[in-house]
Amino acid sequence: QVQLVESGGGLVQPGGSLRLSCAASGSFFRLNAMGWYRQTPGKQRELVAAITSAGSTNYADSVKGRFTISRDNAKNMVYLQMNSLKPEDTAVYYCNCDAEVSRFGMRRVNDYWGQGTQVTVSS
Repeated sequence: QVQLVESGGGLVQPGGSLRLSCAASGSFFRLNAMGWYRQTPGKQRELVAAITSAGSTNYADSVKGRFTISRDNAKNMVYLQMNSLKPEDTAVYYCNCDAEVSRFGMRRVNDYWGQGTQVTVSS
């Protein structure tokens, strides 16, 4: 019911910047919280940043002061501006959202994931 498509990943040198974008489409009443997670091989997926529909934000300690999450509710988009990138930021980054959808004639909140985009920080 909701499709999330990430873009903007790639290879960047340490200290560089990247901007990730995530577009939500499909059939839903509204998008609630949206966020970015990341995962490296052998490790659990971890929250990087999240933003509510009202604009409140939350960040992992490891990215505070370097990453900024934002959203455009009119376009159903969420962004992650990543500055001062470090090699340890290398991971697959996933977009996530909670969306209110119709199921069996009732409104409910479901959780959705994008397919992920690779971010590699290396010289």
